[in-house]
Amino acid sequence: MEKVWLKSYPPGVPETLNLDTYPSINEAMAVYFEQHAQKTAFINFGVSITYQDLNNLTRQFAAFLQQQLQLKKNDRFAIVLPNVLQFPIAMFGALRAGLTVTNVNPLYTAHELAFQLKDSGATAVIVLENFAHELSLALPKTDIQHVIIAKMGDCLGWFKGPVANGIVKWIKRLIPAYQLPEKINLVYFKKAVKIGKCLQLEKVAIASDDVAFLQYTGGTTGVPKGAMLTHHNIVANVTQCVAWVKSSLKMGQETVLTALPLYHIFSLTVCCFCFMSLGSRCLLITNPRDLTGFIRTLRKVPVTIFVGVNTLFNGLLNHPRFSALKFSTMKLVIAGGMALQQSIADEWQKRSGTVIVEGYGLTEASPVVSINPLNITRFNGSIGLPVPETCVAIRDDAGNNLPVGKPGELCVRGPQVMRGYWHNPAETNLVLDKDNWLRTGDIAQMDERGFIYILDRKKDMIIVSGFNVYPNEVEEVIASHPRVREVAVVGAPSEKSGEMVKAYIVKKLENVGTSPLTAKDIIAYCRERLTAYKIPKQIEFCTQLPKSAVGKVLRRALRT
Repeated sequence: MEKVWLKSYPPGVPETLNLDTYPSINEAMAVYFEQHAQKTAFINFGVSITYQDLNNLTRQFAAFLQQQLQLKKNDRFAIVLPNVLQFPIAMFGALRAGLTVTNVNPLYTAHELAFQLKDSGATAVIVLENFAHELSLALPKTDIQHVIIAKMGDCLGWFKGPVANGIVKWIKRLIPAYQLPEKINLVYFKKAVKIGKCLQLEKVAIASDDVAFLQYTGGTTGVPKGAMLTHHNIVANVTQCVAWVKSSLKMGQETVLTALPLYHIFSLTVCCFCFMSLGSRCLLITNPRDLTGFIRTLRKVPVTIFVGVNTLFNGLLNHPRFSALKFSTMKLVIAGGMALQQSIADEWQKRSGTVIVEGYGLTEASPVVSINPLNITRFNGSIGLPVPETCVAIRDDAGNNLPVGKPGELCVRGPQVMRGYWHNPAETNLVLDKDNWLRTGDIAQMDERGFIYILDRKKDMIIVSGFNVYPNEVEEVIASHPRVREVAVVGAPSEKSGEMVKAYIVKKLENVGTSPLTAKDIIAYCRERLTAYKIPKQIEFCTQLPKSAVGKVLRRALRT
């Protein structure tokens, strides 16, 4: 297959890479810890820890897991934490102990927690106390034997820590009462680290094909499955990403805004692993939904790299204090996780003076598959070019490669593609063929320069009287309306056409005296910009759209 995208590679980006420099994440991190020992690694609530601090703390935590809890290589360890300093300590500690990490959304209900913990076979878990109530309800249905409870202020120092804990518990009352089953071995995070300081950590031999993460995803069917991401998968994807960005950045001098949760693979690989390899500082935002507090933090800490999703950019643009932000230090703004809308990208560039560089990935690919050149001057609607050592193909339903310009399913092959789904060969065979090509479930097309354009999710495509309608295209049009804040488009049953287009719309705040935005206004706007069968037949105004933990709009929730 001709790799047409290589001719469009930016200067300085190599076509081939040595992906065997580090056999494991642990080996790579040992080098980073030493190279950047005195540099700041993470910042949270005004408190920072250096790479040397992180090295020491993760060793202590690893020793505790290994010697005190007697966890063995390949045992599964669950992390139920938001973006707090305890997250990287627990994650790197578990990896150093040879464990397989399964990251869990702390906002999960007890039912959702029980499913992932049981399915992964996790025997130990760390949880922020704020979410211990839901965990306690889930535990009887799991194989968990050890629970480590972290408090919000554990890593914030002798003064700020107790104050933070008091505010969370007694003033904001964010810790519901909980009671763990008697059989559970309970220990608190600070005590675990203290105990580990006095224990010897025995080095664990990690092979490149050992599973580092069981990263749960709905995949192409919506049923949660654990993508087995090996140490080689992650190390390879970090190497691919760094090769793309390093010429634009300076070693040890970047600050990465980490508002997306680290338990999500996009943030984990890009914000954490990728930029840590360059000695960068990760500014952890614990609650990005608090946009006022988020903006207050951004005003205090100048960042050079901003990683976000469409809804985060949109939320900031619609916040009254956005104009107070300064972007003079910003070198790179990256979007991923969901489709970036043209209207959002254009408005962001107009008001911030920075261009959003869109990339594409999925959990099953660790996750990065493609990214735009960093020197683009404006949003181009593309997800960019495949990163080095990655092959892509656009295929029809029979698996035949399609020519340039023809839409079909985007298929990916590369060192970052997962081993398969945990204990689920049937689902694995649906997405991975015998040559390890990953069927993404996304409809895309490629131009003659190798740039890829996502049209929509295969399962989200709407068929109106035999015509394909891609929700992304309709959403782009409606989102460009000056009085629309957010929109999601899905298919709805129709006796006449099989399916029809339905739009869920969140309005912007309307000025006093202005006539309210109506469905007729939206239809008239679409009529000027879309062919007839793509125009929504149903429009529902709502106050908010259902979203995932990283802000991705959940169309499936709107279809039910």
